[in-house]
This record gives sequence, C-alpha cells and structure tokens, in this order.
Amino acid sequence: MSLFLDSIFSSIALSHFMVDTFNASRPVLLTYLGLSESQIALFSTIYIWTSALTQPFFGWISDRVGPRWLATGGVLWMTVFYSAALTVPGNAGLAYLIIAALGSSAFHPTGVVQATLRGRDLLKGRETTAASLFFMAGQLGHFIGPIMTGLILASYKLPGMFIIPIVSIPVGFSLLYQLRANHPHPIPAQVTHPTRTQAGIVFILVLALVAALQSWAQANMVNLIPKYIKDLGQGATIYGSMAGLFMGGSALGNVFGGYFGDRYSKRFIAAGVLFLSAIPIYIASLIGWSWWLYLLIPLAGAFTGAVHSIMVIFAQRIIPGGMALASGLALGFIFSAGALGLLYSGHLAELYGFPLVLTMTTGLVLLASPLALFLKEPGIPISSEG
Repeated sequence: MSLFLDSIFSSIALSHFMVDTFNASRPVLLTYLGLSESQIALFSTIYIWTSALTQPFFGWISDRVGPRWLATGGVLWMTVFYSAALTVPGNAGLAYLIIAALGSSAFHPTGVVQATLRGRDLLKGRETTAASLFFMAGQLGHFIGPIMTGLILASYKLPGMFIIPIVSIPVGFSLLYQLRANHPHPIPAQVTHPTRTQAGIVFILVLALVAALQSWAQANMVNLIPKYIKDLGQGATIYGSMAGLFMGGSALGNVFGGYFGDRYSKRFIAAGVLFLSAIPIYIASLIGWSWWLYLLIPLAGAFTGAVHSIMVIFAQRIIPGGMALASGLALGFIFSAGALGLLYSGHLAELYGFPLVLTMTTGLVLLASPLALFLKEPGIPISSEG
C-alpha cells in the first residue's frame, strides 16, 4: 500500500510496532517469572493505568509543542527503562517496567494523529484506513512480541530479552530524523450548536461504554490466556504463541475494520464484528486445550480488534480540543477501562477458572454490539454517515 512508502508514516508505524512489542512481552514475561493470575492482573492494571491515564496529558502537550520529541522520546524511554527492568531483580525491576509504560503513553496519542494526518493527505481523506494501518503495526507488535518472548525465554532465559531494547534504538533515532519538521497538529473546528452539543454528549457516553466493553474483552484475552494455557500443561513457546495469535488476528481485523469503516456505516460495522466475536470466544470457553484454539483465538482477536480504529476516529471527530488530546483521551480511557475490568477478571479466574471468564467475555461483546448501533455521529445524515 502506498502509505507504507511514505517515510513519515512508515517510521511512525515501525515505532508503533516496537512500542507494542515491548508492551506485549509483559504478560508472557510475568508468567515466566511465576506470578499468579491475580498478581498478573494487578501488575498489568498498574502498568496499563500508568500508560493510559497519562495519555491525555501527553496529547495536550503534543498539540502545543509538536510531535517530534514526544513520539521519539516515547520509544527511547521504553528502551532505557525496559532494559533497567531486565537488569534489576525483584520488585524493583517490576517498578522499572511500570516506569517504562510512560514511554508508551507519550508515543500513542502523537503517533495516531500523525498516521491520521498522513491518511488525509495521501489517501484522499480515508483517515480510518490510515489509523487502522497504524494500529495494525502496533498489533503486529502484540502478535510478534509474545511469540518472540516465549521463544527467547525458552532458549536464552531472561538475558536474551535484551534483544528487544537493542533493536529499538535505531528505530527511535530514525523517527527523530523523520519528524524533524515537527509540524503542529491542526485544531478541529468547535461545535457550538446546542442541539448538536447535547447529541454529542450522548454520543460520547455511548462511545465510552462500547469502547470500555470491547477493551475489557480484549484485556481478558491477551493478559490471561498465557496463564490459562500454562495451567493446561503447555510451555512458554505455546502460551506465548497463543497471546501472539490473538493480537495477530486483531491486527488483521483492524485493517478490515478501517477499510470497511471508510466505505460503509461505521456503527454497523462495529456492531456486526462485535456480535461475531462472541462465537469463537464462547466456543473457546467450552473446549479446554485443543488445537482448535489456533483458529478460535485469532478469530476472536480479529473480530474484537476490528472496532479499535473506528472508536479512535469517532473520538477525534467529536471530542473538543486538539487531535492528540482527543486521541489521548480516547486511548487512555480504552486502555484504563480494560485494565479495570481485567483486575476483576483476574480475581474471578483465580477463584472459578478462566473458562468462566471467557463466558463472561462473551457477554461483554454481546452487550457492546447493539450499543454500537447508537453511534451515529451528531449532525451527520444517515446517507453520508462515515
């Protein structure tokens, strides 16, 4: 696709891949270190909240000073503190891992705005497609990260994990060069009509609820599947690959969601894929360990992941303020809501087993599906709805 031939977009996408490779290695790494379901859920919640709740702040800064230093600094920050986490044992190392999450927080709102703007310029306004390709790059990191982490830990133990930060160094400096112009983000026109403003508030509330349910479902899958597969008697290579397959499916689903979201009604696309995601999740709750999981897990990832770029583009259009601030608010809320749900899910899995959590996750996406039908943007006629 021509967008990947653009040096700025490709550098942003590669950096997103690197940032989310760091993020995706976490559940497998924590499983390898011997943490329980509740401990993994608690630590993951703290990690995700550290990243999520600070994203609006970094987005606000990016809207004012430009994207260069926050995007580049995010990649290199993760490189430094992830390395420190691998070096220092015990709780101190886990603390460094949490500090590394701030790099992800700085990068994401800035990166998605750059991707959206390149889509407007190079794809004739197809911003949802551009955002979906940006998120696909990150989700490929979530796909490769767990698989690579499992293979590295199985072969080289903990010291082998330094491969990831070593690879990220040239990626960060390449991004620093590509964003040297540091163009400021455009500020969208503000909506002042009282009827549309009221409709916009309702839209934001429904969007928040759908995004929270989708994020909770994804958090359950990607963070707890490694521990579930390990408890079923499989090794690091297998449980790492399962987490990776979920996010690999999510990456592909995101691209299809962005593609169809630019051509048809976004709300119908979102409602449809959320409904379809319930099927593989529910079947997985019934069968225990089976080779069918190699099909069901990526299908669940594809259908739940197809909604992600649609949610962010909706937020950029409707939330007042700069684009990076809107992106930071949306991404921060999505990630933090998923982490809050995960905290409960981890406790539930420890008490009653992960199959019950999968059944609950089926209910989450089935609830989100009809709610997505209400996501008609205020002031946009149905016939021209994006």
